[in-house]
Amino acid sequence: MAPSPALSYAPDLDLTRDALASSTLNHGLMVLGERWTMAVMMGAFTGVNRFDDWQTRLGIPRPTLANRLKTLVALGLMRQRVYQERPRRMAYHLTAAGMKLYPHVLMVWLWERRWGSRRSQLPDTLFHKTCGHRFVPTLTCAACGDKVGINDLQLTLKPNARLLAQSARAGRAARLASQGAASMGLGLRVDRWSLMIVTAVVLGCHYFDQLVHVLGIASSVLARRLSGMVEAGLLLAQPDTHDARRTVYRLTPASRDLFGYLVCFSTWAAREYLHQPSSIRPVHKTCGQPFTPQVACSHCGEAVKPWDVAMAPPASAPQP
Repeated sequence: MAPSPALSYAPDLDLTRDALASSTLNHGLMVLGERWTMAVMMGAFTGVNRFDDWQTRLGIPRPTLANRLKTLVALGLMRQRVYQERPRRMAYHLTAAGMKLYPHVLMVWLWERRWGSRRSQLPDTLFHKTCGHRFVPTLTCAACGDKVGINDLQLTLKPNARLLAQSARAGRAARLASQGAASMGLGLRVDRWSLMIVTAVVLGCHYFDQLVHVLGIASSVLARRLSGMVEAGLLLAQPDTHDARRTVYRLTPASRDLFGYLVCFSTWAAREYLHQPSSIRPVHKTCGQPFTPQVACSHCGEAVKPWDVAMAPPASAPQP
């Protein structure tokens, strides 16, 4: 299997550590990376807006659900609306800010269809009203419109001093606290830990000692996580051809397909939540422009918007 495509040289571990800690991905996951928060957001995009419906669908404890909804309202991603006066009951609807997470939601849908357990209850098919076809979400470059994969980008690292200071105050160990494998609406063992480890591997950190250094976590915790990710098919563990005592960790097709999720979520966090540039800066090799992700319809190539997509297309709709 080929090495990480973006960085083919030995990584600067201190630079990579600071870039990961100050990345908009990391800071965004601090807020929305918890499994129930993401599950509630996913439900909202598929039409759930009432407390009891979320509770029934997700099996989430009622106090936990109440807390997560309160958080999403405080973040401005949802708003409350009364739907019953006696007794008074509130519905929760996505705001314009919440709608801007839609590209990330489509990338979750795509990954789940390919690799997940389907437990997230996402629809089987998406229908683009604009062109009248079923479609598959396709990651493209907003500058040139070309379809983009992980090999099409060159990554540069420039730690964000403000976000790095926030990370130092929070404490890296606390931010990556060891919790169970929380699904985040994705199947297998994809959680906040997994996403940060995958990002570190993308940045060229293929060895255990490198990962410990750049993630700043206990070796025992990392060992358990790596073992779980290998078992789940998210990493491939191979003997080093130069030193069989060492293990090289590489991406698998499943973890490579997380790229769309990572880049869309990072972009949302940078623009809509943190209002800060990320420390991991991709450039599209083909057009030479800083890469901004755009999710397009696989049939017509147009960028898709939430209001232009039907979750339950007509039976007569053409296949993508």
